[in-house]
Amino acid sequence: MKAAYKRILLKLSGEYLGGDRGEGFDFDVIKQLTNQISEIRNLDVEIAIVLGGGNFFRGTRSVPLKMDRVAADHIGMMATLMNAICLNQALLDAGKKSRVMTGLSIPDVAEPFNSVRANTCLKEGEILIFGGGTGNPFFSTDTAAVLRGLEIKVDIIVKGTKVDGVYDKDPVTNPTAKKFEKLAYGEVLQRDLKVMDGAAIALCRENHVPICVLSAVNRKDIVDFVKGESIGTMISE
Repeated sequence: MKAAYKRILLKLSGEYLGGDRGEGFDFDVIKQLTNQISEIRNLDVEIAIVLGGGNFFRGTRSVPLKMDRVAADHIGMMATLMNAICLNQALLDAGKKSRVMTGLSIPDVAEPFNSVRANTCLKEGEILIFGGGTGNPFFSTDTAAVLRGLEIKVDIIVKGTKVDGVYDKDPVTNPTAKKFEKLAYGEVLQRDLKVMDGAAIALCRENHVPICVLSAVNRKDIVDFVKGESIGTMISE
């Protein structure tokens, strides 16, 4: 079966890897994710992944002391790198070609991100996992994901969440919440819908890169979307 996209970037939260508790590693979830990524790669889709770090650290508000924002962001970036290394090992164990690239300078742990090298690896069939954010504080993992997506020229950014798309209200607490099938970038910013931070949405708009927000919890949704099914909420022009 021919996939609908040639190259994608998948963005997932760190809490997703932590399972129901949202903390540490839930290896059942990681195995399920590995199976989904493998299935996508088997469709001859070039795939890169960015993970958050919230299963280990949720920023300055999660600690009972006054912490400098730069220090907190560095901790968060290292948390994303731990997640990247773990997922990489799971993919290697599943027999896939995979590697980690990082925005942080930690040469003994992972190679530094290089867009030329990344593009070559993707063309050669490797799965890439980008850890360490951009390597700079004050950037969210959403913005880091979009920046990496632009640098490797993806067809689409796929953001996996706990719900099956973008709603006008929180569907968990509001049973009357309305799901959007499609949205324009400007609508997301104007309505202040908490899809991604404003910088990430603006970057996608400026560079004409669509975003699909869908459920990472529903095991088939990511794969079915890549196959061309109408799933989640599409954000574009």
